Amino acid sequence: MKAVNELIVKIVQLMPKSLVRLFASSYIAGDTLEEAVALVKKFNADGIMATMDVLGESISSKEEALYAKSQAFEVLDAIHEHQLLANLSIKPTQFGLLLDEEFCYQQVRDVLQYARERNNFIRLDMEDSTTTDPIIRLYKRLRKEFSNTGIVMQACLRRTYDDVSHLNEEAANYRLCKGIYIEPEAIAYRTRQGVRDNYLKLLRRMLEDKKYTGIATHDDYLLAGAKKLIKELNISPDAYEFQMLLGVRADLRQKLVKEGNKLRVYVPFGKEWYAYSIRRLKENPNMAMDIFKNLFRMN
Repeated sequence: MKAVNELIVKIVQLMPKSLVRLFASSYIAGDTLEEAVALVKKFNADGIMATMDVLGESISSKEEALYAKSQAFEVLDAIHEHQLLANLSIKPTQFGLLLDEEFCYQQVRDVLQYARERNNFIRLDMEDSTTTDPIIRLYKRLRKEFSNTGIVMQACLRRTYDDVSHLNEEAANYRLCKGIYIEPEAIAYRTRQGVRDNYLKLLRRMLEDKKYTGIATHDDYLLAGAKKLIKELNISPDAYEFQMLLGVRADLRQKLVKEGNKLRVYVPFGKEWYAYSIRRLKENPNMAMDIFKNLFRMN
């Protein structure tokens, strides 16, 4: 099955982007902020929160970072205007992390200040392993001034438990995910069970240390393990939430909500949808098989 999925990914990358977009549309809210707002309103009506994200990363100029900041302001204004149950995720490389760390800090600080004035929250996404240290440095520096910020931690990385141990000293707020980037085995767990085991180890540490945690997974094994930990540690429903990707396992979303859990859906949008779609395709075998089936239906 893995070989089949990898073959499908290679085939998809040879397709015209317009065709890929047809398959990727379930995983992206649209090109515009208006489309994302409309979708978030539908989720909110069903008792589901959202994290909005303007797609894009690894910019090459400070002008692009300034534009990313202006887009973040627009999203925060829209959330405030429409009274959405939503916050904003940002990628540090989209704000100039790889160009100038001090410049990036100033841009993200401006966004956090803008969000605080609107009673909102900013999540710093984690990116590939070459950016882990500077993202953690950025987060720790911002956290000293702003409580309305959190960070993403990836269970695939071997270093993450130590990172969490240090961040827990600073009242961190987490989204815990498996991790989407393909990393060398020397620094990352490469087997499915290895990542799962580390995920639950990390989740236990976060919950035991009473850190608010977004449990981001669609894996039934991890969801069962998370529920077991929540019960075992007697964790308050206000101390965690479940998080899922747009377009993935809508049936499970409804089940979690019916069980009384807080749930947040990741709602990405924007014109830079292609790279995101390919990464998700590589990570998600179900998405690959959906495309495979749709190809046959089109013939």
